[in-house]
Amino acid sequence: MTFPAWIATFISEKGIDTEQVLTVEGPSGPNAIPVACLVEAMVAAPDHEQRGIKDMIVRIDFANASVLDYFRHLAQAITL
Repeated sequence: MTFPAWIATFISEKGIDTEQVLTVEGPSGPNAIPVACLVEAMVAAPDHEQRGIKDMIVRIDFANASVLDYFRHLAQAITL
């Protein structure tokens, strides 16, 4: 399964609202980043980064933890 298909399935199965807005601190101050925009950035990332993201999400999910904190962490990479 491709990463785009996998992440879409994961988000759907976990019931994550893609319109949910994550607020993260960036160089210009607070940034509001919808989960859908973060997912677009994940899908556009190079293959090796996608593998790392998937691996970490699987680990977090296996531990029965929320991936939203990890999503906030990832969102910092696309802040302004």
